[in-house]
Amino acid sequence: MASLFTFANPKRFMDASAALLPWLAGATVLTLGTGLVLGFLAPPDYQQGDTVKLMFLHVPAAWTAMMGYGLLALASLFGLVWRHPLSDVAAKAAAPLGAVFTLLGLVTGSLWGKPMWGAWWVWDGRLTSFLLLLFLYLGYIALWNAFEDEVRAARAAAILALVGAVNLPIIEFSVDWWTTLHQGESIFRAGGPKIAGVFLWPLALMGLGYTLLFVTLWTIRIRTEILERRVRSLLLEGAA
Repeated sequence: MASLFTFANPKRFMDASAALLPWLAGATVLTLGTGLVLGFLAPPDYQQGDTVKLMFLHVPAAWTAMMGYGLLALASLFGLVWRHPLSDVAAKAAAPLGAVFTLLGLVTGSLWGKPMWGAWWVWDGRLTSFLLLLFLYLGYIALWNAFEDEVRAARAAAILALVGAVNLPIIEFSVDWWTTLHQGESIFRAGGPKIAGVFLWPLALMGLGYTLLFVTLWTIRIRTEILERRVRSLLLEGAA
């Protein structure tokens, strides 16, 4: 744990991330571009028609939104227990990104739901728990903005983040626990994926691309937050 904290030193993070960012950005463009092309060229599904292509935008967005909240909660735990300054910065930087990916998942899911289910929205377990994820992100952001003292803001937001992490398994297993319109697990299942390879490969590439996009933007936001804090510290020192 000590070595992890040493590596997570803000100075070392700034040096390492500056070298890593161009590679992350390049990999993001490559995977997203390839995934979009393969997804566009995929044939219509025999039941869903071309509507199936919304899956390439919706499913990775949902994955990334949940991954983002998991990272936010983990960083909040490190910040709350070990008081590591980079942990609070990382958690704060992840929240707006996670909220955007959650909103994208909700919008694309609604666009798919109307032609397939005949409704833009239904209050079932999966959709409702995923909507709650958006409110958790927004609540986390609101708590950070509610306190002038960054230490108090970080602690209050971290507690909310940890409590809200209970929602992640609810989202994941909601299709098993309750009767729902949302289909069950079709990729990571014991018998193997139920999706044909012509759809699975673009979906996998888009999932990887979304993940890389999140990590790239997260890294940029952490760097920006660190630089802003340094500027505020210098201004306070100058005013003293």
